[in-house]
Amino acid sequence: MDGISIDCTAAGDLTRGLAAEACALAYEALPEPVREVARQCVLDYLACAVAGAGDPLVGMLLDEMAEAGGAGQASVVAHAARLPALAAALVNGAAGHALDFDDVNIAMPGHPSVAVLPGLLALAELKRSSGREVLTAFVAGYETACRLGAALSPGHYALGFHSTATIGSFGAAAACARLIGLDAAATATALGIAGTQAAGLKSQFGTMCKPFHAGKAAQNGLLAARLAARGFSSRPDLVECVQGFAATHGPDFSPEAALAAPPGGFHVRANLFKYHAACYFTHAPIECARILRGRHAVSADNIAGVTLRIDASTDRVCNIAAPTDGLQSKFSLRQTVAMALAGVDTASLGAYAEATARDPALVRLRERIAIDFQTGWPQTVAELEVETNDGGRVVARHDSGIPAADLAEQGRRLAAKFDSLVAPVLGAARARELRETIAGLDDLADIGVLARLAAG
Repeated sequence: MDGISIDCTAAGDLTRGLAAEACALAYEALPEPVREVARQCVLDYLACAVAGAGDPLVGMLLDEMAEAGGAGQASVVAHAARLPALAAALVNGAAGHALDFDDVNIAMPGHPSVAVLPGLLALAELKRSSGREVLTAFVAGYETACRLGAALSPGHYALGFHSTATIGSFGAAAACARLIGLDAAATATALGIAGTQAAGLKSQFGTMCKPFHAGKAAQNGLLAARLAARGFSSRPDLVECVQGFAATHGPDFSPEAALAAPPGGFHVRANLFKYHAACYFTHAPIECARILRGRHAVSADNIAGVTLRIDASTDRVCNIAAPTDGLQSKFSLRQTVAMALAGVDTASLGAYAEATARDPALVRLRERIAIDFQTGWPQTVAELEVETNDGGRVVARHDSGIPAADLAEQGRRLAAKFDSLVAPVLGAARARELRETIAGLDDLADIGVLARLAAG
């Protein structure tokens, strides 16, 4: 089997079509490269969640959930507490997105793994599901999110909705429904329950609410699937019905885009991992700056002016002109370019701090950066032109939207990223054991082993 093929003859069948494919997906239908990328997604999500678990916003959510009490059904990443599965999904989802270092997919467009995995892993721990069952359910949820995201792009995101929160809720519901074993009708109901909960606004970027969105998507999807399993009712055509999700959340709904076969047969093959701890749309500009430093020896003290050319849509995503703290810096094109031009390690979590945002030399450099917004460019393409003090000009161009072709090399990069994020929190020995457990996920009989290793 080359990929997922939706049997859907009309727009009126889209929700049911997505549901049918999600619940029918089998582990045996996943080619090994798809399984490998799925394992890499689990590895990267847990790395980001472990490192993000100490963020103050995670502590606030954990305190709130622990205070409410309830059965200790699921582990909390990098914490000793156990929570009800729904509460664990919320906290672990927020932790996974707290650093904005987790993976993305442009089809969605947003962060699929952090929306799908936290609720799925909490449910799997409760059910004592196997690694194969988790991988299959994860891919089912991932594909559902990307197909629906493609159907609503670009208008949904352009209107101001944060797709990780909104579209992610559908993906989380599909994954949890697959793990529970719901049939197509019940899975369509779960998608409907998820859709009526889905919310999240891009205007919250740079605040604690952005990671909160990921946690809510995970929690929404898990709750939707569990309610559907109990017989809770919902429209089974919520995406496409009159006054449904598409009609109210996007001006350019295209069911055909959802039905189109993605390159490689699966959307997960186009997953993009982050190697800079900032908004993904800052990555191409950062890479341009790194190219200019490496090839042309451009240095901060020899820069007269900088022009960044990038798609106009990024203006409403990551263009905080004068960030005052580390979180805002992650959503500032000027700040991240200035950091890269100055040789600051943009993969380092410590680089995104108030001291860096207020550093006088970096402030002077970012004030020399002009942004020339382009119309109709891919969001992942950037061009950076630097004028030096002697009147010279150098230019670099980069596209950060091209998936890695060499999965083995990608795996090595992600393993290094994982170790750098997890070892300082859990210790080197435990980080290695957790990484090796994820590598053998296909043969893991009980996902609880992984959950316990990731817990504090």
